[in-house]
Amino acid sequence: MDISWLDPERLDRRDVDSAVAALEAARSIDSPHRLSQTVTEFVAGLRYGWDGDRSLTALAKDDGGRVVAILEVILPKWDNPRLGLVWVTVDPASRRQGIGRQLFELGVARCRADERTLIGTDCYDLPASRAFLEAMGLAQASVELQRRQDLLALDWDRLDREFGEAERNATDYELVLLPGVVPDELVDDILRMTEAINDAPTDDWEIDDEVFSAERLRAFEISQAAHGRRLYRVVARHRATGELAGHTVVGLEAERPWFGWQYDTSVLRTHRGHRLGLLLKIGMLRWLRTVEPQLRTVDTWNAASNDHMIAINEMIGYRVVATGLGWQRRLPEHPEGVGAVATATASGARQPQPAAAPHDRQS
Repeated sequence: MDISWLDPERLDRRDVDSAVAALEAARSIDSPHRLSQTVTEFVAGLRYGWDGDRSLTALAKDDGGRVVAILEVILPKWDNPRLGLVWVTVDPASRRQGIGRQLFELGVARCRADERTLIGTDCYDLPASRAFLEAMGLAQASVELQRRQDLLALDWDRLDREFGEAERNATDYELVLLPGVVPDELVDDILRMTEAINDAPTDDWEIDDEVFSAERLRAFEISQAAHGRRLYRVVARHRATGELAGHTVVGLEAERPWFGWQYDTSVLRTHRGHRLGLLLKIGMLRWLRTVEPQLRTVDTWNAASNDHMIAINEMIGYRVVATGLGWQRRLPEHPEGVGAVATATASGARQPQPAAAPHDRQS
């Protein structure tokens, strides 16, 4: 078996195609409810990551050159300098041959080389994944719930009533619609709202607060475009002061325009208690109904402990489709005996993941 790291700027089409095929084979077994990953998305992850943190990716190939497993490592650069994220996906046809363990060790070694002392990963709540991670000495750090919204089944009469009630509780605020990239003059205000997400629950994750900058915001926008997604942001603005109080963001798959992702929803602490979260979420649905009438499905993730956001999502029609588990392990001071950290049957889309996944984690 041959294992080699990919160069994002010098990709062989055969390697990319074979890797995506292996990811799809794993998805069809481990998480058939999930959207397939495309070649465009795979390459975008290699070159741009989620928001500028490139995915370091190694492929394991059999003697015939077919990709049988994929290792992905992310070394966050914006924050959490001691954290390394590791995932392994093994083609179902090649499991139980020790390939996953070998790649795990390679991923942990790559994190160690960058002086990372905390390894994180996640998986869908599958018996094989849980057993593997427990055997490797990892501790469960979080429970995440993936929810799905069927826009064709929405009760618009109820949503309109709820929106009207939220408006009456938020008369000091107005909604501002921001498609695409954030205007330069609003960047600082958007960053301030985005930082409010650090108030959302992180359960037992031993991670630091996320740090947001103009560079990171622009890297996120570039990455979303590379992944083939259109961005929509709804902002609540305080009428008297002009302060941006909260926002919600959706990314729509341009090549699969029936499908969208609900990203972060956050409200500044000083503006909470006015039902802005509900106002923003229903305001987004009303906007999308006009500008993207073909949209049928929106997915999001929430920490299972995020009661406030879950209550809003349940009310507007989201239903649970899967459970994800986050895992972590501190690396020992010395490399001897370092365990692997990832999942033998992890999802190729790397969801959920700490620090910047497409979650709706309202603060």
